Amino acid sequence: MSGSNRLQRSRAFLALPVLALAACTVGPDFHKPQVKAPAAWRQTLPPEASRPVTASSDPAWWNVFHDPILSRLEQDVACANLDLKAASLRLAESTAERRIASAAQFPHAEANASYARERASTNGILGLLGVMEREPAGSIASGTQGFGPTALPGSVGNPSFNLPQYGMSASWEVDLWGHVRRQVEAATAAMQETEDMRRDILVSLMAETAQDYIALRGVQSHIGIVEHNIDIARHSVRLTTLRFEQGAATRLDVADSTGQLHDFESRLAPLKSQEVHLLNALSFLVAREPGALDAELGKPAAIPPTPPSVPVGLPSELAERRPDIRMAADRLHAATASIGVAVADFFPRITLSGSLDVQALQFSGLGSWASRQYGFGPTATLPIFEGGRLTGQLHLRKAQQQEAAVMFQRTVLKAWQEIDDALADFTAAQNQRDRLAEAVHENEIAVQTAQAQYVQGASDFLNVLTMQNALLASQNALVDATTSVAGSLTHVYRALGGGWERLYPTTQPKRG
Repeated sequence: MSGSNRLQRSRAFLALPVLALAACTVGPDFHKPQVKAPAAWRQTLPPEASRPVTASSDPAWWNVFHDPILSRLEQDVACANLDLKAASLRLAESTAERRIASAAQFPHAEANASYARERASTNGILGLLGVMEREPAGSIASGTQGFGPTALPGSVGNPSFNLPQYGMSASWEVDLWGHVRRQVEAATAAMQETEDMRRDILVSLMAETAQDYIALRGVQSHIGIVEHNIDIARHSVRLTTLRFEQGAATRLDVADSTGQLHDFESRLAPLKSQEVHLLNALSFLVAREPGALDAELGKPAAIPPTPPSVPVGLPSELAERRPDIRMAADRLHAATASIGVAVADFFPRITLSGSLDVQALQFSGLGSWASRQYGFGPTATLPIFEGGRLTGQLHLRKAQQQEAAVMFQRTVLKAWQEIDDALADFTAAQNQRDRLAEAVHENEIAVQTAQAQYVQGASDFLNVLTMQNALLASQNALVDATTSVAGSLTHVYRALGGGWERLYPTTQPKRG
């Protein structure tokens, strides 16, 4: 081959990467779906209530309760929770999978070396080869004489020989149609989905921690109310016993007051059990053994109050704040990129490959330039008949994309429903709490009045019992409503999807 022809072929070979860079990427391009947001949050709250406002909220939304113990618990959960650690490992796995997929964009090169002691069959394919005149075995093994059936007489046959060699090879698929690029795009979207899944787990855990903590404080408030009513019931037992001894009361009054005392005492055990369950649940969230938080949380404290203004941000921010909406968009992105991969399978695939080896029958010949062997050039493959496999695969990918688009719409609609329900619950809980607070105040007056009338002999003890039971019921209902107000606020923030921005900010994946 002339020098000019070799130069032309070399130029054509080098031009292929340039063509690859200018090649098209088949399949549809992904466009992030737009989320239609209402102009304002729907709410019907009285002026004096805690009202959601559109001011930007602190990513650490639990700070609105101004409870340092709750804030510390949330940080401990974010640092130690085992579900979060498992989610972080899944993200690391997904990142590694994306890196594996992106490796196909670059050339693959490897070095190799081998040594073999071989003997060729006299009755094999060497019998088809032309041979030189018979030579001694030494000259044949030295590589100066060819192999063939006449190499050695008798049953000895062809001699054994050494075959050492070393070299390197390289290959690269020219991504003319974006087959590899679409695979990398799909892997990137899958990695982002895994990252948003970790964020969704964090949002759920932050809300669960706040709810368990608020429920714990509510149970402890119930315990305090029951213990207070037990003290009142004991006082009533002493009072009725004294009046009975003085002849001013009947044995029925003593029995009624004693029965009420035992009834109140019986309510403590279930409440103590609930307290233990909640303490254990919080210990589990921070990856600690049961009872680990008893010293810190066992001391009763008030239910965290809600602030007058509750910053919830703008409705238009929902798509960026809710990790499940981001996950649905990531799945749609991956499904769209997979269509491009399926389309590219219909087109030719070109691979550039080459190898350079050094081979000799003697180790001393490995350093000789004459021992080299090489080969390079392109390889093209084109599917001709696949029995409908490629068409079926393309239809499958398109159907999966349509399903992902429907699920994105469903996720967004479900998010709006959850937010509207949470805001409605927040409103109802505040209204119920305010009415129950008035009921407790009136029942306290009724109990004081009934006790005074009983001491003065103007009323029987049954009236005192009735008023005390009514007071206890309203007090417990008020605690439940107060717990529900704080708990429903955590539901609001859970529905809004906040709480992950500070720990897991939005990041762009590294290329390559």
